[in-house]
Amino acid sequence: MSGSSILTPDAQLDLRGTPCPINFVRTKLYLEKMPPGGLLEVWLDPGEPIEQVPDSLTMAGYDVEQITDCSGYFSLVIRRPVVRE
Repeated sequence: MSGSSILTPDAQLDLRGTPCPINFVRTKLYLEKMPPGGLLEVWLDPGEPIEQVPDSLTMAGYDVEQITDCSGYFSLVIRRPVVRE
C-alpha cells in the first residue's frame, strides 16, 4: 500500500463543541443508521473528544480508518463493519 489513500465518506457529522460522551453517542447512533460498510467522517475537538471517541468506537466494534489533524479540530473516518453471519 503506498502513500495516503483517499477515503470518500458517505456522510459527515460536525460534532465540534459537543462534549463527551454525547459526541460518542451521536456518532454511534448515526453509524447505526448507515448501511454496512458505510463511511462516516466526524469532526471532533482536540483534547478529551479525540482522546476518548476513537477508542470508544473501536471497543463498540467500529473500524476507525483514519484520523487527521485539521488544525483546530480532528477529522475521524469510521467504517460501519459488514456483519457476516
